[in-house]
Amino acid sequence: MSFNKRAIVSISAMTAVIAMMLIFGFGFREIGEEPEKSCSDTLYNIQSFKLPEEVIFAGERMPLENFDTRESLEREILISAYRHSSTILIIKRAHRYFPMIEKILKENNIPEDFKYLAAAESDYSNMVSPVGATGFWQIMPETGREQGMEINTVVDERYHIEKSTKFACDFFRKSFEKYGSWTLAAASYNGGRGRMDEQIGIQKQNNYYDLLLAEETARFIFRAVAYKLIISDPSAYGFDLGKDDLYPELKYYEVKVDTAVSDFSDFASHFGTNYKLLKSLNPWLRKPYLTPKANKTYLIKIPAEGMRTIEKSETEN
Repeated sequence: MSFNKRAIVSISAMTAVIAMMLIFGFGFREIGEEPEKSCSDTLYNIQSFKLPEEVIFAGERMPLENFDTRESLEREILISAYRHSSTILIIKRAHRYFPMIEKILKENNIPEDFKYLAAAESDYSNMVSPVGATGFWQIMPETGREQGMEINTVVDERYHIEKSTKFACDFFRKSFEKYGSWTLAAASYNGGRGRMDEQIGIQKQNNYYDLLLAEETARFIFRAVAYKLIISDPSAYGFDLGKDDLYPELKYYEVKVDTAVSDFSDFASHFGTNYKLLKSLNPWLRKPYLTPKANKTYLIKIPAEGMRTIEKSETEN
């Protein structure tokens, strides 16, 4: 068979077009047929988020009618909503630690919203900052010692969640008595009362939202409020988490210790557990042994029976 040159050119052009369509993923469909959605269309939708009409932090209204306030809050929501792995972990951990933190805040007459400050400080983890601030509440060693915390190479109570939360409550209460504002009290925890006083004096303003502050302190309240919004309603910010995805509270009991412990491996074995679990419940114990202070009693957490076992939900049974 023979073909003329024009036919050969036409066939070659059509072949090239078909090849290009296959390479770049184009398919044939009938006229009027809807194009198929790709995985990226259905699984990942990058968007902004509508701010609530009103936001309250610790009983105090956030002035969202001000453009700078709105944009500051929006910034922290966007950063937190798209900082996926870290924010998912914060949501999961919140479920574990909120009952304990809420109880201590209530006992000390501190607004419940202050539980979100720990997310802004440490992601609900025993983080250590480059300058040495440590634990859920990021306490500096000198500040902790001034308030009676035991901080040395053997015991460091900044890692003690309950004691460090009580320390924070004491600071919040004193700051509120000084400033008459829970928002300023919270901000002063991050920036320090001295620097807060200096800026209030320079700027002749005593409203957090009207003060120009160092960036970390200027973002602190907005970051905490962003976590409040996201943790309270994760699905509104793109997080698809069910109840079974959240970390459960850890069940334990406490034993009193007022004498030296030479080996925490043996100590743990005596109570039917192991060194790893004992230390995870008591991160304030910094060595494999304890040399207690004179006339001081320590409460050491021991895992309750079944604490380590994951309970299956009814849907899995």
